[in-house]
Amino acid sequence: MIVIMRSRTPQEHIQAVVDKVNQLGLKPHISAGEETTIIGVIGDERRLDVSVFDMMEGVERVVRVLKPFKLSSRDFHPENTVIQVNGTKIGADSVVIIGGPCSVESHEQLFEAARVVKESGGTLFRGGAYKPRTSPYSFRGLGEKALTWLAEVKAIYGLAIVTEVMSPDQIPMVSGVADIIQIGTRNMQNYALLDAAGRSERPVLLKRGMMSTIEELLMSAEYIMSNGNEQVILCERGIRTFETTTRNTLDISAVPVLKELTHLPVLMDPSHASGRARYVNALSRASIAAGADGLLIEMHPHPEQALSDGAQSISPEAYTTLIGDVRQVAAAVGRTL
Repeated sequence: MIVIMRSRTPQEHIQAVVDKVNQLGLKPHISAGEETTIIGVIGDERRLDVSVFDMMEGVERVVRVLKPFKLSSRDFHPENTVIQVNGTKIGADSVVIIGGPCSVESHEQLFEAARVVKESGGTLFRGGAYKPRTSPYSFRGLGEKALTWLAEVKAIYGLAIVTEVMSPDQIPMVSGVADIIQIGTRNMQNYALLDAAGRSERPVLLKRGMMSTIEELLMSAEYIMSNGNEQVILCERGIRTFETTTRNTLDISAVPVLKELTHLPVLMDPSHASGRARYVNALSRASIAAGADGLLIEMHPHPEQALSDGAQSISPEAYTTLIGDVRQVAAAVGRTL
């Protein structure tokens, strides 16, 4: 349920509604716009009579929200959420590109990739310290050593760091380095991890599960937000279908659907979706044209030597070309890069 207050309603009327929500054992969520304030009512509203709020001073109307997700819903928060990370705005008019290798493999590889991102005008750098892999025998990251090197990249190049967490106990250590903590597709419904991420103070990049619906993605975001962390960035990374020519199928339609349903920023990961470096540029351009707020791109200085996901990692030269191509598409749809 949401309570929509009249334009320029006095603060005491807004507070009266908030107090009433608390008295009923429910939780208020305030979204204050320039002129209108919306108060979301969190909890089991099924037995709640609309008239409880309808007759209160300053209330314009009361609307029941049938969607299972509340805090992530655009009904509760009509204006786009913009998340600032080291001066970079995610979810604003500018498109953001997060570039870097799938996993941190060596000091030399990491710094070579960081130089490419920095020289391309980037501000956000990705690199996996911990890697969930299908096979236990595959390279699974360097852990704490990788975090130490990522901290050096951050200090030397001024790049904000995006890296993945796999368990709740990793969050405090990773948060000491990372500006954005990533929850990967295989952990999208790891509810203990989502709860722990919600209690952290770091923005969370939440990837859609490869076999998850859009509603399930938003419910996972709800877990994080219900624990107090509203800095959630959604990421579409391709879903598993019967098609075998690509690693996954990039759900381009998820962008306009999510932009309609939620106020949270939406990024696209064309690298994992395609599984083929040669398709990444085209899918990147399509994503921005569809309205995505940014891209998560796997770039490796030497893809042929990569210990993980080399086939989908683009080269530094291809990364530079991609930046230029995406800039043109962004300009065509009224955005900047």
